[in-house]
Amino acid sequence: MGNTTGENPFIVIARVQVKEGMVDEYLEAADACDKAAEASTPGLLIHNFSADPDDPLLFRWSEVFENSEAWLMHASSAYGADYIERHFQLADGLSIEIYGDISQEVADTCDSMGLPLKHFKNTRVGYARI
Repeated sequence: MGNTTGENPFIVIARVQVKEGMVDEYLEAADACDKAAEASTPGLLIHNFSADPDDPLLFRWSEVFENSEAWLMHASSAYGADYIERHFQLADGLSIEIYGDISQEVADTCDSMGLPLKHFKNTRVGYARI
């Protein structure tokens, strides 16, 4: 079925619903998180914050992690804690989807953080070139 050692890359999509009138402040918080992640989390290979084409209050983080260790570094960072604190002040909703196999430690950390997570595990079909 899949590798659960956490050595493989995987994708995270986080859907964010920003409160009315808070978009500019949210973008500032997202920008600070993005810059800190780029500077201090080398295993976070792609980190984009995209606007929904139909709803000005909906946004998506799309992230590609080299492995589970990179996600754990990101999730336990000071910049991540700052971002999450600001998120709950400025947004109404958050949902997270992980695509690919992750280590048990990542799954346990998501549970302990109370993150609303849906995990799509790999099948025997597919490959990664990164």
